[in-house]
Amino acid sequence: MAFRQPVDLDAINAHARNSLVGHLGIVLTGAGEDWLRGTMPVDARTHQPFGILHGGASVALAETLGSMAGNLSVDPAREMVVGLEINANHMRAVREGVVTGTARALHVGRSTQVWEIRIENEAGKLVCVSRITLAVVPAAGPGA
Repeated sequence: MAFRQPVDLDAINAHARNSLVGHLGIVLTGAGEDWLRGTMPVDARTHQPFGILHGGASVALAETLGSMAGNLSVDPAREMVVGLEINANHMRAVREGVVTGTARALHVGRSTQVWEIRIENEAGKLVCVSRITLAVVPAAGPGA
């Protein structure tokens, strides 16, 4: 099992509400032993000027899911994760609706983690595949 702490989707969503995550409409919707799932609307907030899902919005969804999953996989009293690298391949355009991303652990180590995030459209077709590498670092104290 990748997660070392309970997954309280309501608490995580409430905590993220006043950030980029909330602005983009990203909502965590499910979790398993080694995966975390969330959705993002495809609308004016996430479109690029030509009316399709912005690649950067897909990356924001991927980084959100990977980083949140990574942080659930460490002891929050001692550690946190921060992004080292993220990449994304965009497979299909989406004009409207909702996309769903699922982050799955590929490697959860003591100093690094690697997560793959697959983003699909409402028909279950692959829109984007991303991979994020996270560094496990000491937890930031108050005022850090």
